[in-house]
Amino acid sequence: MAKDIEGAEHGEFASKDYQDPPPTPLFDAEELTKWSFYRAVIAEFVATLLFLYITVLTVIGYKSQSEVDQCGGVGILGIAWAFGGMIFVLVYCTAGISGGHINPAVTFGLFLARKVSLIRAVLYIVAQCLGAICGVGLVKAFQKSYYVKYGGGANELADGYNKGTGLGAEIIGTFVLVYTVFSATDPKRNARDSHVPVLAPLPIGFAVFIVHLATIPITGTGINPARSFGAAVIYNKDKAWDDQWIFWLGPFIGAAIAAFYHQYILRAGAIKALGSFRSNA
Repeated sequence: MAKDIEGAEHGEFASKDYQDPPPTPLFDAEELTKWSFYRAVIAEFVATLLFLYITVLTVIGYKSQSEVDQCGGVGILGIAWAFGGMIFVLVYCTAGISGGHINPAVTFGLFLARKVSLIRAVLYIVAQCLGAICGVGLVKAFQKSYYVKYGGGANELADGYNKGTGLGAEIIGTFVLVYTVFSATDPKRNARDSHVPVLAPLPIGFAVFIVHLATIPITGTGINPARSFGAAVIYNKDKAWDDQWIFWLGPFIGAAIAAFYHQYILRAGAIKALGSFRSNA
């Protein structure tokens, strides 16, 4: 997430002299000739695999322990920490290689903001989904009996909630995450507030943590289509597939709103575009 936006040169008058980096070309075929591009795709695959392996294993472990002892296991708080903590670790590890997206919704939001090309966005999403499938597959291979018994870590709409509520929860939760990504990696902010160093993976990880606390009781918390898709593929039960559209549509809508809000409202992209149009008229 951090790599996709070029930082401004630091200087005494950085905030005044700052220029927005040019948008990434929609199609950049030259990327396909570079090893760094394929290295980034591999990094997204491995990071998403590790993310799903640790987090789904945590969910299943909690459910197995709480069945014996209601006070046993890590609890919802521990599950939220597992998701948020893994995002913090993996974004920190991969930010300099792939940008550390680990989430198709994040990739989609950055694509809409012209931070990544279409080719990169598509291959990142494919790598993330494949990594998620492999990560959950490892969990099932290591704990097959527990895996099936305790729901395979699949995202499903909880009883008592309608699909509209679930969709809304996913939209708002993803908005919080992607908005945090844009804010934590904003090059203008880094140039202006260079005296206040921001470790981008930290607020991003915390965003995942707090969203999980709020939405685990509703949808189990998706906010990451690859996470929901990987678990559904391996678990392969009707309920998980029936609700799957919520975990794609919701995060993509939330990411699109966050991209629009940050780029066109907070960064005044619409005003700049209008000013440019008037000056050329």
